This record gives sequence, C-alpha cells and structure tokens, in this order.
Amino acid sequence: MSGNTFGNILRLTSFGESHGKAIGGILDGYPAGIKIDMEKIQHQLDRRKPGQSKLVSPRKESDRLEILSGIYEGYSTGTPIAFLIWNTDQKAKDYDHLKDKFRPSHADYVYHEKYGHRDHRGGGRSSARETIARVVAGAFASILLEKIGVSITSFVSGIGYIRIEKDFPVPDISSIEESPVRCPDAGISKQMIRLIEQTAKEGDTLGGIIKCVIQNTPVGLGEPVFDKLHADLAKAMMSINAVKGFEIGSGFDATRMKGSEHNDLFKMKDGKVATATNFSGGIQGGISNGTDIYFNVAFKPVATLMKDQITVTDQGEEVNLKGKGRHDVCVVPRAVPIVDAMAALVLADHYLRNLTANI
Repeated sequence: MSGNTFGNILRLTSFGESHGKAIGGILDGYPAGIKIDMEKIQHQLDRRKPGQSKLVSPRKESDRLEILSGIYEGYSTGTPIAFLIWNTDQKAKDYDHLKDKFRPSHADYVYHEKYGHRDHRGGGRSSARETIARVVAGAFASILLEKIGVSITSFVSGIGYIRIEKDFPVPDISSIEESPVRCPDAGISKQMIRLIEQTAKEGDTLGGIIKCVIQNTPVGLGEPVFDKLHADLAKAMMSINAVKGFEIGSGFDATRMKGSEHNDLFKMKDGKVATATNFSGGIQGGISNGTDIYFNVAFKPVATLMKDQITVTDQGEEVNLKGKGRHDVCVVPRAVPIVDAMAALVLADHYLRNLTANI
C-alpha cells in the first residue's frame, strides 16, 4: 500500500490501524529551533478523541502522545519527529461478524478486491482513527504558523438539514468549544443536538459541513500550475474519511453570478493592496493574496447504522447486516480538529517551500 505520505517539504508519513497496537507517524522537514508546546498538541488530540460526550463514540481512549525523536529540551532539533499514540481500548471482537461481510459504503469491498486481504477490525487502516497522526502533525504545523501570525479556525456550520448562515462571522474559539457539536451559534447548536439524539434513537446517522477560515496568510503561498494552494487544500480535505465535497470562496454559488458581480475589485487600504470583496476565498491564480482564506468541507452520513441493511459476503452470498460496536451518529464535531490539522499542514508546507525557493 502506497499513499501514506502527505506534503512536499513538510512531510507526514502515518501508520497504524484502528485496532492495532498503536497509531503513529513521522513528521519530516520540520525546522530546528522551534519551541514546542506539548500541551497545545495534546489539546488538539483531546478535541479529536472519542468519548467526549454522549453524542459521540463511547470508545475510551486517552490518546496520550508519546514523542520518540525530534524534540529535545522543548525545542525541535530539525530531525524527523517520530510519535506514537497507543490503542488501549480495543474491542476487536465487536467486529467478528464482519470478517466475511462487506459493509455498505465502507472500504471493505474495495480493500478485498485490491489487496486480497483486509483488516476488518473497525476498518483497519481505513478507520478514522488513522486521523490521529494528522492531528498531531497539524498541531506541530500550527505552532510553526503562529510564528508568522497565521490562525486557523474551523467550526460546524451544518448537521443534516440544520445550518447556520453562510456569512456567519469568524467566531472565537471558546464559543466553538462551548458547544458539544462545535457550532458557535448557541440556538442552532441546540437544534443540531436534538437532531443527533433523535437520529440515534432511529439507529441512523447524519453528515454535515465544517467551515474553515484561515486569517493573516501572507501573500504568495502556492504554486501557479499543479500545486495551486486551493488545489492542495482540496486534496488535503478530500483525503479525510467521509469527506464528499469541498468548495472555496464563493464555491458553487459563483455559477449563479455574473463576472461583474463576482470580481474582487482591488483597492488601497492602509497603504497596501486589498480587495473590496472576497469571492476568491483568499486565493487567486493558485496563490494566496493576503485576504482571509475560507472554504467548506462536506461530510457524508456515517456508513455504520444500528439498523438492518442488505449486503453480500466475500463469497457472494446476500445477507442481512446490522451494525454493532461503538460508533458516532455524526462524525462532524470530532472532525473539526482534523480539518484544522490538514489546513495547517498545507499552509506550513507552502510557507517552507517559499523559504527554500529563496535560498
């Protein structure tokens, strides 16, 4: 299996399975001499882990980070940062009934056909538990970006048919974390919670939307042909489990506008070039223009249902399947730090690419 490495200068290689011994990664290309706040990194892991509330998977994992190399006396050394998170609450027997069955809309069938062998325990490598490594690496990337003033804020803007307004202002992090569903609009948050609780009683699942805003990005990040900044952001987001859509700036709404309505006209502000609007989403020609970068990420409903579904076995026999084990009704709230992490990895990688291009 290839495709386990992400990035150009700053490169993350991750490993591990949902019910294996551990999840981990190696972050290569991280600059030396950066003071590392391990509490910040652990905090991001805590935002992603299961068991946070009654709305998410009850799997109890401490997800404590163990650094193996690359950090000495609180600073990065410039050598590969290797890290581990041990899996401590494994219940592989919960998946015994899936050993020969293909779960609808999961990776079971395609893994079986491509590799001829698969780890059925919680999806193995295709499990969202793999995203732990992304969150750790993304937290390191965020620490680097803080040095140049870049901030990344993601929040839940929709679950099922319940949405907040598209032009919702960039919220304070505290208002996001006060909500169990990480929606900063208190009224909408309550509606989302009720919908999740009702859907859980029905044995069904939900999807939703995460909005991400990146502020204080310097002008000039991104390469103008195949490595456009928004193209790399799209790949990063589409690589996250359950993501089915990505739109930046005006997105699909741009198709309803005329060019005279959509163009971001230039103006001078405080002695600098700025734009009157930001339908471009902070990126033009594949390169950041200094305004806020904003995009939406759409997540499909969780594929594991606590109700009967028809499927087939690896022998082609049609059977009835009902989900068991510990699963989220809606993964969207726990995916917020994953979106943050992947955005940080892309921005930090392009920042380092610019530095090396000028050496």
